[in-house]
Amino acid sequence: MQGKIKTVTDRGFGFIAVDGQAKDTFFHSKSLVGVMFDDLKVGDTVSFEVEDGPKGPAAVNVQRI
Repeated sequence: MQGKIKTVTDRGFGFIAVDGQAKDTFFHSKSLVGVMFDDLKVGDTVSFEVEDGPKGPAAVNVQRI
């Protein structure tokens, strides 16, 4: 999937907005590939996969495009 970084917190997680989806997708800094968490900015385009986590769907293998 592809989306844009919507929110980045100072606690090591954030949310990705995907066109056509009502809910944003959660991601954790541990799920990033090839990019440091501090280098992500709101509006960056990313590709990712979705897996079921303990609190619902979560993005994994998040890479900046």
